[in-house]
Amino acid sequence: MPQASAVLAEPVAGSDFAPLLRRIRSAGLLDRRRGRYALTIAGNLLALAATATGLVLTGDSWWTLLLAVPAAVLSARTAFIGHDSGHAQIAATRRANRVLGLIHADLLLGMSYAWWNDKHNRHHANPNHVDKDPDVGVGALVWTRQQAVRREGFTRWLTRNQARLFFPLLLLEGINLKVSSVRDLKRQEAGARRVEAALLTLHVAGYATLLLSSMSPGKAVAFALLHHALFGLHLGMVFAPNHKGMEMPDPDGERWGHLRRQVLTSRNVRGGPVTDWFMGGLNYQIEHHLFPNMPRHHLRLARPLVRTHCASAGLTYAETGLIDSYAQALRHMHEVGAPLRDTRGTGGDARAL
Repeated sequence: MPQASAVLAEPVAGSDFAPLLRRIRSAGLLDRRRGRYALTIAGNLLALAATATGLVLTGDSWWTLLLAVPAAVLSARTAFIGHDSGHAQIAATRRANRVLGLIHADLLLGMSYAWWNDKHNRHHANPNHVDKDPDVGVGALVWTRQQAVRREGFTRWLTRNQARLFFPLLLLEGINLKVSSVRDLKRQEAGARRVEAALLTLHVAGYATLLLSSMSPGKAVAFALLHHALFGLHLGMVFAPNHKGMEMPDPDGERWGHLRRQVLTSRNVRGGPVTDWFMGGLNYQIEHHLFPNMPRHHLRLARPLVRTHCASAGLTYAETGLIDSYAQALRHMHEVGAPLRDTRGTGGDARAL
C-alpha cells in the first residue's frame, strides 16, 4: 500500500489520545512481561556464549568469519534489549532498567547506554522535527532540502548521491556507535562517566582478548570489521523504514498533540513472523511511539486498537511492506538531494530511483 501522509480530518476536540490510552490500559497491554523478558535475555546470552565458543573452537581459520553473521544478528538482539530497558519496558524500577541497559549496551556492545538513551528520548519526544529530533539533524546524511543546499565540498557530493550511498554507509554504523559513545562520555556527570568508561573498557578488552586468543591478528581485524559492518547494516535496516519520508512538522507551525505527532511521523511495516523477528517487533513503530513503555511483545496486539482509533480520529495510519518501506525512505533521500543535482539550480530533478 503506498504511503499516505495527509491528514484526512482534524482530530476531535480535547485529548484525542486519552480514549485510546484507556483501551490499551484496560486490555493489559502496558503490563510488564517480566517472565517473557527473562526468557528473551537468557536465550540471547546463551546464544552469544555459543557464538563465542564457536570462535574458540573454530580457531585460526578463515571459516571463523562466517560466525560474524550470527554475531551481528545477536548484537542487534542485544541492542533491542538495551533499547527496551531505556524505555522502562522490562523492570519496575529505574535502577533495575539502568543496570540492564548498562550490561547490554556498554558491556556487551561497547555502546554508551546514557548516550543512546538521551538521543533516543529526544527523538521520541519530537519525531522528525528538524530542530529537536537528533535523528533528522545534519550529519553524513540530510533530511530536508534546506539542509541540503547548505552543503559544500565533499558533503555536497555525498548529499547528491545519498540515496545510492545509504546502505553502504550503514556498514560504518556499528563503528560510529562506538565512536559516538566514547565522545559522549565528557557530557556525562563524573559518577556516570566512570561507570560507563569502565564498562566500555571491559568490553573492548574482552572482545579483543576473545578474537586475538582465537585467531591471528589479521583474521581478528577482518572478523571485527565484518561483524561491525553487518551489525550496523542490520540496525539501519530495522530503524530506517520507521520515519524517513514521513511527515516532518513545521518548526514554526501549529504544535501537534501526542496522537497526531506520533502517528503522522511514523510508518509501520507489515509482515509475518519473519519480519517481526528481523525487526524485533519495532516494525509496529506507530504503536511503539504512542506507547514507548509498552513491552515490545505487545506492540502487534495493540495494532488493531490503534488502527481503529486513528480511523475514528481522522488520522492516516501509514503501513506498508518491508521492501516498499525502503523504497519510500530512499525516494525521500533522493528528492532531498535534487537541488544539488539540478545544474540549472531550480531543484527540478526529483526523479525517483
